[in-house]
Amino acid sequence: MQLNSLRPAAGSTKKRKRIARGTGSGHGGTSTRGHKGDKARSGAKEKRHFEGGQTPMQRRLPKRGFKNINRTEYAVISLSALEKAAQFFDNTRVDGMPLTIDLLVKAGVMAANDRVKVLANGKITAKVDIKVHAISATAKAAIEAAGGSVELV
Repeated sequence: MQLNSLRPAAGSTKKRKRIARGTGSGHGGTSTRGHKGDKARSGAKEKRHFEGGQTPMQRRLPKRGFKNINRTEYAVISLSALEKAAQFFDNTRVDGMPLTIDLLVKAGVMAANDRVKVLANGKITAKVDIKVHAISATAKAAIEAAGGSVELV
């Protein structure tokens, strides 16, 4: 057997249809595109969402909901989680040094890009000085009652 004698199996290959090569080819004239209409023109293609004239999906389904792009989303921290974070850093923080957002990220309480809001879930007994983006009035009162302070960033 020689490489130059190799041939594909009988019936496994087919000549491609050569359109627009004259009437003698059998595919001349309209070049298999039919007569007139948008699909007979060059550059014609259907839109991705076109459903053959049926009312399209985006018009059949009802409009729902609203997303306010100006809304500020907060990562919520409870007072009990705040106390745990303060205990976690008690031996590394200098006395009087506030519990900042960077420290809360290190403690694994929140993610780096989160805006933080403290809510009054649970109790706090430790004296905690904290810097956060937002805090509820009840949580602020509880922290100050425990001897801590709150600073908004």
